[in-house]
Amino acid sequence: MAKTTKKERELHQRALNISVGLAKTYGNAECALNHKNPFELLVATILSAQCTDERVNAVTPKLFGKYPTPEKLAKSEQEDVEKIVHSLGFFRAKANNIRGMAQQLVELYAGAVPADLEQLVALPGIGRKTANVVLGTAFGIASGVVVDTHVKRLTRLIGLTSSKTPENIERDLMQLLPPEEWVNFSHRLIHHGRQICIARRPQCTKCPLIQDCLRAGLPPLGLG
Repeated sequence: MAKTTKKERELHQRALNISVGLAKTYGNAECALNHKNPFELLVATILSAQCTDERVNAVTPKLFGKYPTPEKLAKSEQEDVEKIVHSLGFFRAKANNIRGMAQQLVELYAGAVPADLEQLVALPGIGRKTANVVLGTAFGIASGVVVDTHVKRLTRLIGLTSSKTPENIERDLMQLLPPEEWVNFSHRLIHHGRQICIARRPQCTKCPLIQDCLRAGLPPLGLG
């Protein structure tokens, strides 16, 4: 077994402290995308690309009201779906992706969402992040750590990673955190980014993680 350096041991300890602090603060934080089943979560997650969860939640009731199953969405018309998701941005690509995804669910999996990472990422519009969201939230499978804009910003600010791409950030976090924390860590950190560590006005003096946060890129407390 390879020996670890003092710096590596300190980083692992800070990651554990932060994970514990998030758990105490946010408990069983849930996915912010409203959904009733794996199919709805899969669609909502695809639609959430470059868009807020709030905007997605405002659109999906109408979408699922008209297309409640993969079979119905698979038979939909592109223009009709585009009209519903128009406000979410990149509406043509998103409509095409969720329709293509639904068609493949019907053709390959009898309309069921597969609980498998490789099968999910092979579907239209689905990358590793979306697959991780669905597997972790809908099936309780810790396939990785979801790295969205909040997780990317906060893990770099806190000092858990210096990586810049979601793939490398996920790799770093998977090495620092035990698998049983992968799913909840992301949910809790996303809540933290929305409630306390807000991008333009971080409330550091109220932060339960301040003792373990490097505040990378921010001025020292009290100076700005």
